[in-house]
Amino acid sequence: MSKSIENSVELPNGQSARSDATAAAASFARRAWLSVLLEQGPLISLVLLCLAISLMTPSFLSLRNLLNVLDQITVLGIMALGMTAVIIIGGIDLSVGSVLALGMMVMGWLSNNAGLPFAVAIPASIAVAALCGLASGLLIIVLRLPAFIATLAMMSVARGLANLITNGEQIVGYPDWFTALSIVRHFGFLSATVGLFVALMILGFVILKYRAAGRSLYAIGGSAEVARLAGIKVRATTLAVYTLCGALAGLAAVVLASRLDSSQPSAGTGYELDTIAAVVIGGASLAGGTGTVVGTAVGVLTIGVLRNGLNLIGVSPFVQQIVIGMVIVLAVGADTLRRRNAS
Repeated sequence: MSKSIENSVELPNGQSARSDATAAAASFARRAWLSVLLEQGPLISLVLLCLAISLMTPSFLSLRNLLNVLDQITVLGIMALGMTAVIIIGGIDLSVGSVLALGMMVMGWLSNNAGLPFAVAIPASIAVAALCGLASGLLIIVLRLPAFIATLAMMSVARGLANLITNGEQIVGYPDWFTALSIVRHFGFLSATVGLFVALMILGFVILKYRAAGRSLYAIGGSAEVARLAGIKVRATTLAVYTLCGALAGLAAVVLASRLDSSQPSAGTGYELDTIAAVVIGGASLAGGTGTVVGTAVGVLTIGVLRNGLNLIGVSPFVQQIVIGMVIVLAVGADTLRRRNAS
């Protein structure tokens, strides 16, 4: 009698244990699927975006238009590569658009006004842009200014200097060989500027994934103090990252000048937001410690495809700004969910 009572008590407990195990397995499966979806979200979104735009405008998938998209994202892509490193260490750089304009004006003034050869003008423009990044880095590590404030100040200074060089006037007319860098397609599809963009992306991927210097960026973004205790030179690395970001903005300035056949002090306005958006859309966290070059490339392509598709459809540029803003919100929201799921 007592044995039968014992069995009647054990049966519900066994059922409860099995149901708990089933619920735990289901919860684990849901979290695993959510994790995969969030991790691959940028790429999935890009594919779905391309499909949606191609249904609305068949010309989107034409070879000529796809090559145009590649040409259009080179400037943004080069700048986003530097921003990726900055965001990985937990920083931000709001000055890249203005630094790009300053680099353009320096190159234009040295080549067209001062009569110096491009072999001098191009490196000088990149060097000036790198100095702007260096100045931002010094403000952050020496004066302990927040990155937001330091780069916001540099944004204003660089834009002012860009206008001061020619009193706000643009510089027009570069040699044919220079403009051909972004026009002539080698092998029928690859311009020199696109080739440069691809080469830089490959180099950035190798450094971040396989080199100690790249891994140190993730360590700093995860915890600067822990990275310092581990022997990483946090201050020197931070300074190098902001300098590199400035230099890449200067290189992007050269590419943009080649595309436009001119240097304009108003160039790059709003580029800092597109650059940050591309990195965040690609899966990087504004909290630092995460981000990849592949993700950034996907983010750059997403913005390029979105702008190109909206132009083909005939959407107003003002509406495009609203759409880009909504995409940024969705990307940051996905990052929040990803970190919450990981915890």
